[in-house]
Amino acid sequence: MSQGRIPFVDLGAGVRPLRDELVAAITQVVDSAHYVGGPPVAAFEKEFAALCGSSQAVAVKTGTDALLLALRALGVGPGDEVIVPSFTFCSTVNAFCLRGATAVFVDCRPDTLNLDERLIEEAVTERTKAIVVVHYAGVAAEMDTINEIATRHGLVVIEDNAHGLGATYRGRGLGRLGAMATQSFHETKNVQCGEGGAVVFTDERFVERAEIIREKGTNRSLFFRGMVDKYRWIDIGSSYLPSEILAAMLTAQLEGFADIQRRRMAIWQTYDHELADWAHSQGVVQPTVPGDREQPAHLYYLLMPDLEQRQGLLAHLAGLGIMATFHYQPLHSAPAGLTHGRTGPGGCPVTDDVADRLIRLPLYAGMTSSELERVVAGVLRFTARPVTPRQRRAAAAARA
Repeated sequence: MSQGRIPFVDLGAGVRPLRDELVAAITQVVDSAHYVGGPPVAAFEKEFAALCGSSQAVAVKTGTDALLLALRALGVGPGDEVIVPSFTFCSTVNAFCLRGATAVFVDCRPDTLNLDERLIEEAVTERTKAIVVVHYAGVAAEMDTINEIATRHGLVVIEDNAHGLGATYRGRGLGRLGAMATQSFHETKNVQCGEGGAVVFTDERFVERAEIIREKGTNRSLFFRGMVDKYRWIDIGSSYLPSEILAAMLTAQLEGFADIQRRRMAIWQTYDHELADWAHSQGVVQPTVPGDREQPAHLYYLLMPDLEQRQGLLAHLAGLGIMATFHYQPLHSAPAGLTHGRTGPGGCPVTDDVADRLIRLPLYAGMTSSELERVVAGVLRFTARPVTPRQRRAAAAARA
């Protein structure tokens, strides 16, 4: 494939290093002739909770379901408000809207692109129920400050940890820094099964209700653990339980997680090192990773000086057969965002700016060295229009 097209994400190559393990895990489920609610789901939940440093995880069908389940366990509903970054995917907010709550959009920081903790308190009202944090690119948000704000106002912090599996903040793993955390196993994630999700709990008050809601409102999980003699309809619920085939795929990847991360990290570090001089000369900002946290090589992005140069680099790489892409578009100004949410004080100018300038480079565990070299060489061949001293200073300040 050295002269062929390099996709942004190659799903086949992404799992190829563990292909034999995945096939064996799926075959075992098929041979069992049992496809839902059995041992593979429980085994995955146990292993995933251990990886996250938690005592309990609840698996679901999608990352969106994970967010919806978390909010239902918390009791978020009509009239409530949830603070959320505008720079995220719509799935983060869809869960609130489905519960009848209002999303309150807050701007992101210009360095890590995470929810700006300095703006949260201004957005809190008497109707605020929770703060949802998205760790962009797996780089942790300022969780100590955010948790302090939440404690002062009696709020619950939910981590949308779709990017952050395996990352740390001041020595603590992401996914256990709030009351609960949601995980996505969408096909673009470091561990994936096409569509899948889970909720990890640090506050065990929410676990039993989450299990009941997931199992169509019944206490079926308690029954199968021998904690009740029969299971009954306890609450209003839905069918969030994932298939055993998906759970088996995820467990196989968790067992090979160190190898997946090693491969991805090597690609991320190559981009960061090999593009550093070029980025400085072009006024391009590379990812910011503060020294007190570790990122999991979920994605690698560049912030171009402006939209025109972002589009220019995308077109340049596409001409070389390299499929790079942009990322989130602001939710606060999206049609549904205007209908189902409101913007916090001061608006979201940083989100508007970075959404126009950000480009993501191909990154997947099975990426070959020749593919990586082609991407690096392709980026280095791009020369933007002359960078002004102001742009160069701004890039250096953001990098610092």
